[in-house]
Amino acid sequence: MLRTKIISGKLLELQREIQGYADEFGLDYFPQVFEVCDYDTINILAAQGGFPIRYPHWKFGMDYDQLSKGYRFGIQKIYEMVINTNPCYAYLLEVNNWLDQKLVMAHVYGHNDFFKNNMWFGNTNRNMMDVMANHGTKIRRYMEKYGHDRVELFIDKVLSLENLIDVNNLFETNEVIQSRREKEKQASIEAENDGYVMDDRSQALKSFMNTKKKDNDAPVEQSTGPEPMMAEQNTAKGEKDILKFLIENAPLEEWEADIIGCLREEAYYFLPQRMTKIMNEGWASYWHSSILTQRALDPNEFIDFADKHAGVMVMSKQNINPYKVGIELMRDIEYRWNTGRFGKDYNECPSMHDKENWNTNLGLGREKIFEVRKSHNDITFLEEFLTPEFCNRQQIFTYKYNPRSARMEIDTRDFEAIKQKLLTQLTNFGSPLIQVEDSNYKNRKELLLKHVHGGVDLDMQFADATMRNLYAIWKRPVNLATTYEDKEVVFNFNGNELKAL
Repeated sequence: MLRTKIISGKLLELQREIQGYADEFGLDYFPQVFEVCDYDTINILAAQGGFPIRYPHWKFGMDYDQLSKGYRFGIQKIYEMVINTNPCYAYLLEVNNWLDQKLVMAHVYGHNDFFKNNMWFGNTNRNMMDVMANHGTKIRRYMEKYGHDRVELFIDKVLSLENLIDVNNLFETNEVIQSRREKEKQASIEAENDGYVMDDRSQALKSFMNTKKKDNDAPVEQSTGPEPMMAEQNTAKGEKDILKFLIENAPLEEWEADIIGCLREEAYYFLPQRMTKIMNEGWASYWHSSILTQRALDPNEFIDFADKHAGVMVMSKQNINPYKVGIELMRDIEYRWNTGRFGKDYNECPSMHDKENWNTNLGLGREKIFEVRKSHNDITFLEEFLTPEFCNRQQIFTYKYNPRSARMEIDTRDFEAIKQKLLTQLTNFGSPLIQVEDSNYKNRKELLLKHVHGGVDLDMQFADATMRNLYAIWKRPVNLATTYEDKEVVFNFNGNELKAL
């Protein structure tokens, strides 16, 4: 059972103080609600993506067990959780000391500002608390009706496909506009009926039902004789939203289409957070550092803050720390635009001495980082603002394991190689980019997908598992065209084994 309560007393006074500093620095945020809870509760919330009520599934329990053990063994500690909603909810750990609460509140206001103003979050549903709860209620009903194990097994298959969505759908497509109108209409109906849900079918299920209705209502022409078999028109070619494609085209039962629709909506809600991890954490860290060091810290708290901040910012040779890269790149941008170290004159200056001492006192740094925070995601952020000088200062190189010395060693200091490796890791979050090529492959109702090869071959163990789950939903053989070991190949799963054609 979740145990959270709204902050009061000194914590509420602290929030008002930190909020005043956020206003002073020009942050623009949703109304902020802080709640406190114990560590067991914050582990439950973290396991469920920050939401108090989700659909029942074993993966939430597994994540909770991992988080709980990490805390018990001193491996990790969660200081806060913040949710992209309006109002913005954040959870504080009740055992945090006073300095931790200051740091966390300032950090949360940075996230809140980012959620509200970054364009990639512009079309996310800010009422996701209620949406998640409704999804949980519907899936529990399906479990009661069709059996817990059957529904959970189907959810397993859909979750393995949740990365197969289209980033472009975050913007104002017809589907987004229609979905928003339906939600607004539904909210109006519920308000007029004291919260009673007149029609709790998801937009995806309604679309599924409309498609089936059109198929059933199509006039049946009387046959006057044998006609040649014609291949169906392939209207899905290039479709990157595989979940939407399955809802509209796979032979699904209504409850299956509804569950895919629910999980697809949740996948799109979390997508901007995955696309802006470096920027989002860097922005929040920039502001907790600025607010605390320039306004909120007492003289006796500076050393403790420096110790905690350094612990968060530590880098490893194995992984990029989004907090560290994000905050340092924000500071670098601010410095460059304050001193005028950008543009044609600076880039084409032949004197290394002049470039090293370049300072036109433009003072545009703060304005620039607010502009960057509004329009970029992680890929465009690094593509535009990562520089050789920044990589050298931060010691960002490419590393590889040397079996002779049994340690990680620098592979290259070449800037272009470093940048390309970072961008490759971030492109589609390191997952392969898959799109529909043919929904009636060889005129046999088989599904043909295409892997847009970006220089990295598929991991065939994962490809095998994914194609098995696609087969279970499509109920016909599934094919995947890709480049593997420098050869064009089509893999086929026919229900028994994965093989190359």
